[in-house]
Amino acid sequence: MKKLIQTLKNIWSIEELRGKILFTLMMIAIYRLGSHIVLPGIDPTELKTGESSNGILGLIDAFSGGAFNNASIFALGIMPYISASIFMQLMTVLVPRFQKMQKEGDSGRKKITQYTRYLTVAVTVLQASAYVKYLEGLTAQGGMMAGFSPGNFWLTTVVVLTAGTLFVMWMGEKITDKGLGNGTSLIIMIGILARLPQSFLQELSAKSVRSGDILVFIVEIAILIAIIMGCILLIQGVRKVPVNYAKQIVGNRQFGGARQFLPLKVNSAGVMPIIFAQAIIFIPTIFASYNPSGVLKALTDHSNVLYMVVYSVVVIGFTFLYTALIFNPKQIADNLKQNNGFIPGVKPGQPTADYIGSIMDKITLPGAILLAFVGILPGIAQRFGVTQQFSTFFGGTSLLIMVGVILDTLQQIETQLLMRQYDGLMKSGRIQGRQTTSAVQM
Repeated sequence: MKKLIQTLKNIWSIEELRGKILFTLMMIAIYRLGSHIVLPGIDPTELKTGESSNGILGLIDAFSGGAFNNASIFALGIMPYISASIFMQLMTVLVPRFQKMQKEGDSGRKKITQYTRYLTVAVTVLQASAYVKYLEGLTAQGGMMAGFSPGNFWLTTVVVLTAGTLFVMWMGEKITDKGLGNGTSLIIMIGILARLPQSFLQELSAKSVRSGDILVFIVEIAILIAIIMGCILLIQGVRKVPVNYAKQIVGNRQFGGARQFLPLKVNSAGVMPIIFAQAIIFIPTIFASYNPSGVLKALTDHSNVLYMVVYSVVVIGFTFLYTALIFNPKQIADNLKQNNGFIPGVKPGQPTADYIGSIMDKITLPGAILLAFVGILPGIAQRFGVTQQFSTFFGGTSLLIMVGVILDTLQQIETQLLMRQYDGLMKSGRIQGRQTTSAVQM
């Protein structure tokens, strides 16, 4: 406890770090305040809230901290910007023009960022139009105020939602520039954590109703802590490939000759395969109403065994696909060759690329299986009696994002402390977030 108090004093004594923390907290407070402001034309007293959504709608509602089902001005949250960013990231891999733009340095990245913003506006307008139709179900009990015609309501809602998404995007960029951590990731994490207290109390009340279930609740918390520790290992797990650099003598000084490691991540695809899998499985569930007792209906139940099997196969497939898109062994081999680096026992050039690719294939399979297992953990928790809302924190996208963002933020705080010769957040070792190995993947 004394060590913790001293660390907090060191953090607060650094003026720059204190300013970053206060700015981040201010932006988060503004975001949470906006998440409770209802759209114009909606009567919040008549709004049918609390309805759980599955598939991609449930994912959007989780990322927005419940603002989606509450018809907030931030209902779409940061999701349109994420969709546009994913699309642009794929374009930089598949389209030569964008590949060239990405290699132009800061100017190229600024162009890609600008295109991402334009695409965000287009995606937001489309999603806002669809959200108007979704609101018709939420306002079926007369939630729309008098005096709003359908045309005016559509126009007002689309404009407000687009402005709200762009404002959230701006806050995320400002947090990244002037605050602490990655702004977009922090906004998503705050939206997820906003549902945790209510879910925790619902699970506690459900267990306290029956005598003897308090012990079961304590066991659930212990299992949740163990799962979080496992997710940390999954996110930080790397395979270290030894790399030697040839010695160079310039004048009286010697350069190179050091032995380093090339860290290849076990889960280089991150949380993207889970998001893609949820989006893909959500498509056939649209037609579930035409087959209420068949396979399509089973795909809407996260605790169904068939859903878990299909979901796991899709996650594993997308993990290999997305890893192949973002990981380029040939580029890594070329960079090693240009910097006089080589893997012991492997010839430079194409043999090095093949060697790195074979290692990546071997470690991607267990990483994909573990990622699929984390993805179906909420369904397994439901089958063991955990409430649906609290079970979402036992795995899936929510848990992976929370763990990854917290690791990144703690890593930045520790870096600020070590730069000023303070002790880190831990007595031994260093906190490693997702950003520590991203630069090596190039």
